[in-house]
Amino acid sequence: MRHLLSAADLDRAQAVEVLDAAARMAATQSREIKKLPTLRGRTVVNLFFEDSTRTRISFETAAKRLSADVINFSAKGSSLSKGESLKDTAQTLQAMGADAVVVRHPASGAPHRLAHAGWVGTSVVNAGDGTHQHPTQALLDAFTIRRHLKADTAHPEAIGNDLDGVTVVIVGDVLHSRVARSNVQLLHTLGARVVIVAPPTLVPVGAHTWPCEIAYDLDQALVDHQPDAVMMLRVQRERMGSGGASAGPGFFPSPLEYTRSYGLDARRLRMLSERAIVLHPGPMNRGLEISAEAADSPRAVILEQVANGVAVRMAVLYLLLAKERETLA
Repeated sequence: MRHLLSAADLDRAQAVEVLDAAARMAATQSREIKKLPTLRGRTVVNLFFEDSTRTRISFETAAKRLSADVINFSAKGSSLSKGESLKDTAQTLQAMGADAVVVRHPASGAPHRLAHAGWVGTSVVNAGDGTHQHPTQALLDAFTIRRHLKADTAHPEAIGNDLDGVTVVIVGDVLHSRVARSNVQLLHTLGARVVIVAPPTLVPVGAHTWPCEIAYDLDQALVDHQPDAVMMLRVQRERMGSGGASAGPGFFPSPLEYTRSYGLDARRLRMLSERAIVLHPGPMNRGLEISAEAADSPRAVILEQVANGVAVRMAVLYLLLAKERETLA
């Protein structure tokens, strides 16, 4: 694996390899000394053209836990055009001797261009590009689902390799969600059955070609599919025009109407099976796509997703950069 640009880059064996590596990384994080020497002497650059405190800190923590040097580069506010800024910055990073570049960019496809335009000879990890992809988020979501639903209860350390037999319902603003796109691809690759539920105005053109089912009635979908995991998507107000979600410009009539039709609340929680879990990529709009009761319920694994994100990103950096596969036990 040279780069990680899309969930579609991973076949089942590669995805399982990342998840297995993440499980080993997670095990090391319960130690008193959490650092590993694996990437000592390597340099990882976080190149963020778009705000994301959660993802940037997660990648920074992951790199530092592997003993890599980390450079945080915020490109927000550059007066250069996107293409020129990305090229100039990439060449600067190449001159600094970066071994890997973690890039988030508002333009879909920017990480692919960085990886394949010949500007850098380093590994590139996509930390989110426009409404296109966010592969490490999909990996940490799959990792979280696998730990909860595929573990042998008699032997908790034994985790199933894939997600065969698991049903995941993804609900909400699919149109603007790179998380949804990445999760549909990766979860399908791992064998899960995926159902997306959204108002018709928030279902992307071409979604019928995705490896998933599409539904428009959340209550009916919960009854029909009895999901093992429900993933609530953030309503992305910043991508909905000047009116934002409060006005629902062409997307939905009002926040109240959206919550009534597509929000996860106490009533819908009670519709889920006992083993079902609730996920959210964050940050949450409490009271819009998810109620406080649902977000704070025992079946919500949202904070676990954050913790698992560090282990998954450690695994990705390790697999991209480590020349020798060290024993982590």
